[in-house]
Amino acid sequence: MRPGTPAPERPIQSVLVLANAEKAAARALISELEPWLRARVPRTEVRSDVRAFREERAALLEAGRPAPRPDLVVVLGGDGAILGAVHAFSEAPVPTLGINLGQVGFLAATPAAAWREALAACLAGEAIEELRVRLEAEWSSEGRVQRAVALNEITLQRSSQGGMIQAALWAGADWVTNYRADGVIVATPSGSTAYSLSAGGPILETSLEAIVVTPICPQGLSNRPLVLPSGVELSLSVVASSGHPTVAVDGQDFYRLAEGDTLTLRRHPVPVPLLWMRGMDPYRRLRERLGWRGSLDTSDRPARPSGME
Repeated sequence: MRPGTPAPERPIQSVLVLANAEKAAARALISELEPWLRARVPRTEVRSDVRAFREERAALLEAGRPAPRPDLVVVLGGDGAILGAVHAFSEAPVPTLGINLGQVGFLAATPAAAWREALAACLAGEAIEELRVRLEAEWSSEGRVQRAVALNEITLQRSSQGGMIQAALWAGADWVTNYRADGVIVATPSGSTAYSLSAGGPILETSLEAIVVTPICPQGLSNRPLVLPSGVELSLSVVASSGHPTVAVDGQDFYRLAEGDTLTLRRHPVPVPLLWMRGMDPYRRLRERLGWRGSLDTSDRPARPSGME
């Protein structure tokens, strides 16, 4: 939502286009976009399956083999496709432009009709860059330390067959509270408009140095979302659970926990650079995606109050 800053000037020699080509809209856009890019960029690669690309790249890295890294990633789809692309380059984020083909999209900010203008701005070094905070989680399960990185949220949730879980939340050395709930979401500002919002959490402006902790269907009606500084280290401990609770990372990767396990969550030191066009209204996405009544038509825009520059 913030205005953002001009993207650093760097010549773009390679572009990777990721899309779900099973969708007719994606196939139609690729047929126009691919030749346009090949005429302007020395190396252009188009991959039609985001998940398959991510798995292939992960296998290369795990095997210690080189995994090419483009100068720019262009994602055709919705927020799920953006998240898949971001996870593919989790170890070294790449500037990413999302062209929205989904129903609801906050990460994929560029309308499909404006793809030429957006890509031209990226190639000319005129795009706006938003550095999005990520979360990293660490936990030990069955004697093995595991880690995961999320752009939107890390969720501790009950098992599909079990009932509520009881989880203790710590902020640094301070105990915050115990939750009895279906789960607990820890979200970045980017993730504040995703699962956390559906669970009743607040919308955070994307430049805020903050995270939001949102319980899912808590038994205690006084349990409310909590906004904390992004620099605080959080711990979520599974105090009690019927069945095996799950850690969900951006709704794409899932890991099983056990009673007594603890999640440690902290801000990841490397953000993700998301790109969009200069001059785009940063709040239009909220008005359009959330359908705020009476605010979709630009003619409804009120006059700017006097004294505001």
